[in-house]
Amino acid sequence: MNKKIILTGDRPTGKLHLGHYVGSLQNRVKLQEEENTKMYIMIADQQALTDNADNPQKIIESVTEVALDYLAIGIDPKKTTIFLQSQVPQLAELTMYYMNLVSVARLQRNPTVKQELATKNFGESVPTGFLTYPISQAADITAFGATHVPVGEDQKPMLEQTREIVRDFNRIYKKEVLTLPEIVLPPKNQGRLIGIDGNGKMSKSLNNGIYLSDSPEEIKAKIMKMYTDPNHIRVEDPGQVEGNVVFTYLDIFDPNKEEVEQLKEHYRRGGLGDVKLKLRLNDVMQDLLRPIRERRELFAKDLDFVYKMLEEGSKEAEKVAAKTLLEVKEAMGINYFKK
Repeated sequence: MNKKIILTGDRPTGKLHLGHYVGSLQNRVKLQEEENTKMYIMIADQQALTDNADNPQKIIESVTEVALDYLAIGIDPKKTTIFLQSQVPQLAELTMYYMNLVSVARLQRNPTVKQELATKNFGESVPTGFLTYPISQAADITAFGATHVPVGEDQKPMLEQTREIVRDFNRIYKKEVLTLPEIVLPPKNQGRLIGIDGNGKMSKSLNNGIYLSDSPEEIKAKIMKMYTDPNHIRVEDPGQVEGNVVFTYLDIFDPNKEEVEQLKEHYRRGGLGDVKLKLRLNDVMQDLLRPIRERRELFAKDLDFVYKMLEEGSKEAEKVAAKTLLEVKEAMGINYFKK
């Protein structure tokens, strides 16, 4: 049985929130327990700098926050390699070689890149690193021979770009050096968590998230501001469940599904107030996030351990990436001084 190799990660631009938890984090904890599976989790600090070059301190501080969130939710560095992108120089060299296989026009046609460029409002001042980050991502994936890459639906074009690069490289240099990764999408209607304001997905930039490190008071305050049904003015009025963010969260996080369905029926016929619903959701979220926050606080007391973990993980990742880089250069015929 061939070993499954997984590459996943996050941009360190702030603390992680419930959207990350639903979309990827909880699944990573399950994946690391699978037999015959090796998982690499990359903190993509170089990629984060492509649109934060003028504020490196934000990235530096966020590296620690993201690492703490990983440990708090149960990622085990004895089972999973957690590493920093910037500490594996082979990734940058691989990116350089792959750049010659992709046209600027192809990058500009990438739907994910187009969407993110529009969101960032760069205008004519698009950083080159930002435009080419699908190529950098291909280097990250192929450096570790990843066989499976879990992504959200919006990232599918990025993985298609990687698959194109792999096929082109192996064809041009006539060697099956690079592994063609399989795209692993979340089940339908899963993987994306709507923000507490009801507008789009939960996002750091939109400031509409509940963070894994939020205090009990912060969690409750955010839940009490949640978007419900704007036409549900009085308790006795019938309410709409569809599009009601509180019910969306109860569906995902409340373990008692039968009671949630009963609450929906009650809300639809009237007589159930939004405050009561929000207080129930608050209880659910406090139960979920309390142990995560407490573990996070414990790890935060020993940052030396956290940095040592990142250093050791980066060294392990570098060894694997160096082997891939050597094979790539041999296939290209540019290992001139091989002994």
